Amino acid sequence: MRLRHIEVFNAVMHTGSVSAAARLINISQPAVSRTLQHAELQLGFALFQRSKGRLAPTSEALALLPHMEKLFAQLEEVQRLADSLRKGRDGDELRIASVLALSHEVLPRALAQFKQKHPHVSVSLQSLHSPQIVSALMMQEADVGFVLSNVQQASLQQESLARVPMVCVVPKGMLPPFKLRAGSLSLEDLTGVPTISLDAQDPVGMLLSQLTRESSAGLDHFVTVQTYHTALAMAHHGLGVAMVDGCTALSADHSKVDVLPLAPGLQVPVNAIRAVSQPQSLLVKAITREMQKVLAAQL
Repeated sequence: MRLRHIEVFNAVMHTGSVSAAARLINISQPAVSRTLQHAELQLGFALFQRSKGRLAPTSEALALLPHMEKLFAQLEEVQRLADSLRKGRDGDELRIASVLALSHEVLPRALAQFKQKHPHVSVSLQSLHSPQIVSALMMQEADVGFVLSNVQQASLQQESLARVPMVCVVPKGMLPPFKLRAGSLSLEDLTGVPTISLDAQDPVGMLLSQLTRESSAGLDHFVTVQTYHTALAMAHHGLGVAMVDGCTALSADHSKVDVLPLAPGLQVPVNAIRAVSQPQSLLVKAITREMQKVLAAQL
């Protein structure tokens, strides 16, 4: 089958008629009918049974459908890549993909400094999970990504910006004052206290899960969340102690919570990543330097 055959087949499968398919892909009804006939001639079997103006797919067509849908998904990826390549030629646009933990405090501060030096640059920001950032860079939908993990991907280049300490965000009144006066908290200090856990599939959640398994602390995992700011919000509402990265903790409301380092010290990396195939632009270098400066000043 040719690409045009597949396009028409897909349109008819989703609309159920020649006229609706013609409107969907913006060609004439005779053209849809001719293309279907040609496809069936090449295949050697019928794709649809025609009855009362409607087209019912044959068993052969239904068997082909999942494979056709995979092809269409790949075609959409090609179109997205083509659009990204076209937009990437614009010298006054910077496309950033960042994890949420950096999007609330660190990145806005870095962008404020960046804007002063590059006032005419248009910035687009996507707040994504790390695997989505990797995908966006590989599809050339972003120029640079900022993550809280090490990325092992041959097609991506990684630059270390900082190492961020893990901290405990404690609702006011949840722990006795003598524990807070110590200046840091161990997992043992949280025994019997409700805690907010991070998803074990998250890089930081994985580190915390390992640390918990190696300790003798009996933590009371009240709720498990997928994002660090959700954990912070839970602590703000007094639901438990959240263990989050220092970047997320910059958003903590100190009238509601106390923030103390986790002991023994646990740190997570902040990295800038970009596609190896793309030359590093001056704008990418500029925002990366601003991120590095903000992290050094805040942490």
